Formats: sequence, structure tokens, C-alpha cells
Amino acid sequence: MTIDPSYEAIVVGAGPNGLAAAIVLARAGRSVLLVEARDTLGGGARSAELTVPGYVHAVCSAIHPLAVVSPFFRSLPLAEHGLTWCHPETPLAHPLDDGTAAALERSLDETASGLGEDGAAYRRLYAPLVARADDLFAEMLGPLPLLPRHPLLLARFGWHAIQSAVGLARRHFETPAARALLAGCAAHSFLPLEQIVSASFGLVLALAGHAIGWPCARGGTQRITDALAACLRGSGGHIRTGWRIGSLAELPPARVVLLDVGPRQLIALAGDRLPAGYRRRLERYRYGPGIFKVDWALDGPVPWSAPAGRRAATLHLGGTLEEIAAAEAAVGRGEHAERPYVLFAQQSVCDPTRAPAGRHTGWAYCHVPTGSTVDMTERIEAQVERFAPGFRERILARNTMNSADYERYNQNNVGGDITGGMNNLGQLFTRPVARWVPYATPDPGIYLCSSSTPPGGGVHGLCGYHAARAVLRRVFGDPTGGAAASP
Repeated sequence: MTIDPSYEAIVVGAGPNGLAAAIVLARAGRSVLLVEARDTLGGGARSAELTVPGYVHAVCSAIHPLAVVSPFFRSLPLAEHGLTWCHPETPLAHPLDDGTAAALERSLDETASGLGEDGAAYRRLYAPLVARADDLFAEMLGPLPLLPRHPLLLARFGWHAIQSAVGLARRHFETPAARALLAGCAAHSFLPLEQIVSASFGLVLALAGHAIGWPCARGGTQRITDALAACLRGSGGHIRTGWRIGSLAELPPARVVLLDVGPRQLIALAGDRLPAGYRRRLERYRYGPGIFKVDWALDGPVPWSAPAGRRAATLHLGGTLEEIAAAEAAVGRGEHAERPYVLFAQQSVCDPTRAPAGRHTGWAYCHVPTGSTVDMTERIEAQVERFAPGFRERILARNTMNSADYERYNQNNVGGDITGGMNNLGQLFTRPVARWVPYATPDPGIYLCSSSTPPGGGVHGLCGYHAARAVLRRVFGDPTGGAAASP
């Protein structure tokens, strides 16, 4: 591909956020080039036959509640470009040792009914938030609003969200099932569950489950990326793959460059254009724990003891609140948990295209210390077997990736951190550093649009969306930030 020197904007990195940024700019009439180092687009939203032919596995992200709730994605004609969401009968199951499972159903009432004596407490916690879910997601999924449109609603959510997951669970619930359900959702934060703001992830993900479910993309996560790429091309944007940038000096001239990379890669690519003080602040940016992931080709469905496990596409494995908290605390201390918290997905339960007829896929990861190369396969499979006796007999093939593998696969996954940085209070809304516009750098021609900016990790494109709108306002003089082409 011949590079046109007249592009107004260049986006480096074609994950969901890079694609989103390029789409926003292209829809606003700006000439855009999207550059990707690998031969395929996607970043954390890719699929591949990792085990044996005919089994489609998610390389990184597998289940996509935030993609469906994303106001930007909802503004795009993704369905016209082949994206279909598959919803399992039950969004989430959390098995326990007595053969039962706490189930997060789409219906708030059904979920509460399944929690027995904690049903009323569950309704009190979630009903006001579920009733205003659209307003709440609009407030949360972006930079910290200076003038929120729904301040009382945001304050109500924030009162619960600022707490630790352990504290919130113990204050609201009495039963192991209800406490475990919250703990499993909160552990998506990668934080020790005794740490403040860990509760926020539990609230958001459960809320998403009630509001829109926890679906997967029919045919594989790559379909999300392919639909976004089609939207970009349809808006006049251009894409070049297989071009790894070692420095911004290698790019043709443009008015602005947007980087779908983390702070460490920002320094490597543009350090000579950034003030020393800003570079030092970037160097202090904290990355979170890594992951160890296993994909399986299975000769049949996973034999979960709890019926809810057979209906759900996502399961949280780890037992009680106390067990999950202990596992995550061990990772926080730099240790490998003997009985790790495991995030398990079986997309083939609702998407038969993932495996040959009668066969199934499995996908799981656990949290590990940053940069870990320890093989956690046995510990993960032991947790699955604990709640699904006979699981190992179903395994035809497996593929594993440790934290070092993930960083080699994508340099943004520093130490195996797939969320773009630590999700603690200091980095939730001020990532990568505290600035009035967190996407802007001191160089007016360089912006950051990765998950290391608000609202953080997840396949939702909103980091790229907000970064591109900031560019339209600050670089191209559009006071609306491209509102005419925005959701």
C-alpha cells in the first residue's frame, strides 16, 4: 500500500479502541490511516483455531457485555457487517461445592428468587440501578464527568462502588451464594477484594447482566473486529496491516497521531517529543497482574454438577467469597494461588459455530503475578473438575498462554496485564496521568486512545471514541467533538 502523505490523522494500533478512534474521525470527514503491526486486526479482540481445526477460540476477550452496552458501538451498523450477538439462557453461573450455583439471570426477580433469604437484599441493592441502567452507563463509561447529568444516580452508585467487594458483600448479604456471586464479578477488577473500589466491578458487571446480558459474538470475537473494520472502510478510512512502528518518525506527516498503546509503549514511540516530567509520570504508571489462559477442544459439553452451569456461557470458579478473596490476595502479594479464581467461558453453549457438531470449546484464565511463566494448567483444571466431575475426560486438546506469552503476543499486555493498567482508585479516571483531558499529551500532535485511558479495559471502544472526540475539538476546532457523527 502506498502511503498518502496527506492524511490528517494516523491511528497506531488496531484494537477496538484504535478502530473506534479511526471511525469517529472518519465519520467526521477527516482523512484517516489506521496502522497495525500484526497481519490481522483486533488487539484483544481476535479469534483463532488454537487447538485443532474446526474449534474457534478467543485469543483474549471472550464474553462481551460492555460491547453491547457501549453507546458508541450501538451507534454503528455492526449488524449490517455481519456481527450477531449470541445470548446464553443464563448469563452467568457461580458453582458452589454443594452442587448448586448462584445464577445471574437477565431477570432481576429471577436472580433474587434464586438467592433465597438474600433475595430481598439483592433487589434493594440492584433494582434502583437496573431501572436507570442506560443513564448510569452513559455517566460511567468515559472520563470522570465534572457536571454529571444524573448526579443523584451517580452518587448512589458511587456510594456502593467505592467500597471493597468484601465489605459490600458482607454488609448486604448473609448467604454464601449471594456473597460469592458478587465476589466473582468483582474479581474481574484484578484487585484484592479487600481493596476499595473493587466492589465497582462487581456492581457494573452484574448490572450489565441484568440490562443486556453477557453475550458472545457469533462465529468468534474476531467478528467484532471485522465489523468495526468494515465500518471504518465504509466511512472512508484506510487500513494498513503488517507495519510495526518503532518511532513516530517513521510515520508520514499528519496533523495528529493517536496511539492505541500503553504508557510504556508511548515512551518508546514518542519519548523524544515528550517533556521529561511527563515521561517520569508515565514511568510511574502501575500495571496489574498477569493471566494464565487455557483453551480446550472438548468432545462434549462440560459436565457441570449445577444445572445453571450447563445454561451459562460464563462461569466464575473459586467457591466462596472467602476463597476468592484469598486467591486474589495471594496474587496481590506476588504469589500463585493454589486454588485460583478462574474465569471460565463456554461460548459453544449458545454459539454452535465455535466447534464441530456435538463438540464444545472451553476458555479459562486465572490471575497470576506480573510476568509469570508458571504453568497453571493443573490448578485451573482442578478448579473446573471440582465443579464438573469428569471434565478432564472430555479434553481432546488444549492450548496454553502464560503472562510472558501474552506480552510477546501484544506489547501492550505488559507483564500479561490485559486490562491496560491497575484498576485502583488512583488510576480509574486519571489514567495514565492526571490531566484535564487524559487522552492528550503535552505534545499537541500526540494523543493516547488505549485502555490505559478512561474508561479502561474492555471491548467497548470508548477510550478511542472519547480520545477522537477530544482530537476533533482540540486539533480540528470542532466545538461539538464530532457530535453529528456520535451516538
